[in-house]
Formats: sequence, structure tokens, C-alpha cells
Amino acid sequence: MPDGSLTSFMASRAEDILSACTSCGACVEACPVVPHAGISDAEPGAVAGGVLQVLRDGGRLDGPAEAWVHQCNGCGECIPACPEGVNPRNMVMLAAGKSAETHSDTPQLFRKMARAIRLMAAMQLAPADLARLLQPPRPRAVPVVFYVGCNAVRTPHLLFNAMYVLDAIEVDYEVLGGPAACCGIIHTKWEGETEAGGRVTDGTLRRFGEFEPERVLSWCPSCQLHIGETVEGYGEAAFAFEHVTRFLVENEGRLRGLYTTEVPMRVLLHAHEGMADLGENVARLLGGVPGLDIAGIAWESGYTCGGSGQDRSPGLKAERRRETYAMARETGAEALVSLYHGCHAQLSAAAETEGPSVVNFTDFLVRALGGEPRQDLLAGWRMAGDWQALAARSMPMLERNAVSVDPDWFASLLPDMLTSREFAGGLDELVRPR
Repeated sequence: MPDGSLTSFMASRAEDILSACTSCGACVEACPVVPHAGISDAEPGAVAGGVLQVLRDGGRLDGPAEAWVHQCNGCGECIPACPEGVNPRNMVMLAAGKSAETHSDTPQLFRKMARAIRLMAAMQLAPADLARLLQPPRPRAVPVVFYVGCNAVRTPHLLFNAMYVLDAIEVDYEVLGGPAACCGIIHTKWEGETEAGGRVTDGTLRRFGEFEPERVLSWCPSCQLHIGETVEGYGEAAFAFEHVTRFLVENEGRLRGLYTTEVPMRVLLHAHEGMADLGENVARLLGGVPGLDIAGIAWESGYTCGGSGQDRSPGLKAERRRETYAMARETGAEALVSLYHGCHAQLSAAAETEGPSVVNFTDFLVRALGGEPRQDLLAGWRMAGDWQALAARSMPMLERNAVSVDPDWFASLLPDMLTSREFAGGLDELVRPR
């Protein structure tokens, strides 16, 4: 019987999958990463069976099953393919966590990530803004909590743009985020520390509850996937957990009534098939921006760019990205519109050498409301490419935020911090004694 812990909850969910799954392999047959994972010749049922074996007996994934799980980008094309009603994306997530209990390719990932986030936020934000994103506010009853997650704090301008929009429609809300309010996906999936992940998830859900909200609006797609799907039903919650774009669509009429400024530009929206509803939400929001001409939606695989999404299957990602850039050229788009922080960071970096310029959807909403979007400092820094100069320029802001680091050490880490290399096993320097 489940004992209320996340470990017990995950075991119970795995048992449900084991009871329902017949190893027919339909999920593997539907999966777009298979040709890029080198397992096209593997028997689909055997691949699924290898995943089930780890769910049942534990141990480390190996062979074609390991290759499949490792390259899973969360696109979700497997979900409608299952004749038994199993969610294979959830099955893969559970198996990845189970396998990581035996061996993790990214040990101490959370510690690395947490420190990288702190450093990157502290070099961009004034102390008051930094505190708003990283320090939990004193609990008070509010109808809405805006949950920004962890990694989005690396690109804080997007979060403050979103808050500008929430303020414009007079939402009473508080902000929770940063590593102190992690959803738990890093511990549970990446590090295989389900008990620690349970404590983290419990703590964050408890903090949500302290505000007595009706709704918790998430920004991060990984948080949405983890809390909204992988551990859905874990614990008791008196609030709805949903993406902020859904809330904004519900308030689209109020937004349109507040728009004062045309934003004349032809754009192409970049979105992901793994969370297609969120891409459709943004397309609808952009459709209300005066003067904005939407050339279409460039759908890419996965549920996001980055280490948990498209980066897991680099061959498929490269294929779909070429299609995105081709569509941008064919439609005459002046800019790609990004949705999430991870996508924005990657597309902006790529725009320095290829592809069109990149603008986040929140920029358009802020401009239409007559405001000035927060500056994307990271884009300018990447283009400069002088890490020593950037480190030296960052020291005063870091010191204002009570962060003391050696400039040379900091400069050596900047290229990897700006590309979240800890998700590929890098940034060991962040956890080494100094």
C-alpha cells in the first residue's frame, strides 16, 4: 500500500504501467527519435520490454532500451499510439529515474544548476529584483501564485515581462521560484534520488498551499511536465496547476482592451509538439497584438529545447531546426517568436550565426500594452564573446548581490553557464572545493 511518500507513489504508478502494458511496441514504432538513436533495427516490443524490466526489477537500462530512453525528448507522440491507454512518456520518465538510482550521468546536477542560476541571476539583476525571484515572500492569501521554476531565472527578463502583463490585468499574485522552490524533477529523474525529490516536491507544494491560491501558474515546461503529469495526483492540492499562457488566453479580452500600441512585424512562432496546447495558446495571444503578422507556427519535436527536450536527440533536433529556418525564409519572417526560456536562449545564440532574430512572445505583449520590455542582457553578452571583459563588468553587480567570486574563475565558467552545460555533465568546478 502507498505510504504517502513520492517513492511509494512512483512505485504504485510503475505497477499500474506494468499491469497495463503488453510490450506491443506501438509506442516505439510511433517514436520519431528511433531512427536517430540507432535502434531502427531493434524489435519494438523488445525495446519496450527492456524499459518495463527496469521498472519491475530496478537496475540500469542498457541496449536499445537505454538508447531509446536516453534520446526521449518528451514529444508525446507515443501517448495516442498506445492501445492500452498507458502514457509511455510517463513510463520513460519513471524508467529514467529508476535507472539513475543505479547510475546517473549527471551526478550533483542540482548543486551545479543551483549555483549557476544564482550566479547568472546575480550578474543581471538589482538586489530587489533578485530577491523577488529567489526569496520566497511572506505567505498571504492570494488567488494566484506565479511559479517561475528554477532555470527560467537565468533569463529573468522574460519573467519580469510576464509579470508586467499580469500587473496590467490587475492580478493579485505572489512569485515563487528559484532552486529553493524546485519542482523536484532534477532529483527524481536525473539523479535518481526519489526520496530527496519527494522532499523537494513536498516542500514546494506546501509553499504553494501557504498562499491559499486558486491557481498556480507555471512558466517552466519541465515543471509543468513533472508536477502536471509525471507526479500528477501526488499529494493533495486545493489549487489548479496550469501554464501561465492558459491563464492569459482566458484573459485575452481584457488584454486586447488594454492594448495601445501597434507592433508591426511579420513573425514565425517556434513551438513544440510535446506541449502543443501551449504553442496554440501563444499563437492566440499573438493574434491579438495590433499590427503583428503571424506567418505560421514552426513545430519542432520534444516539449522544449534544452537538456530535457530536443537536445536529447541531437540528430532529430538538427533536422527539425533546418525545417524551422527554411520556413522562416520561405514565409519572409523578420523574427522567430520564442515561448520558453530554454528555447529563447538557444535560438538567440543561434541567431548570432544563422537564422532570424529571436523575440520572446512576452516582448510583444508588453509593447502592445505600451510598455518597454526588459532587456535581454544575455544576447548581447554572448555576441561580445569576451569572457574576461564580461566577468570584469559583472563584478560590481555580483558584489551588490553579496556574491564574491574570483574574476578569472568566473570568466572561465561563463561559456558553460550560458549554455547550461551542467545538463551534459559539465560545470564540475561549481561543486569542487575552492
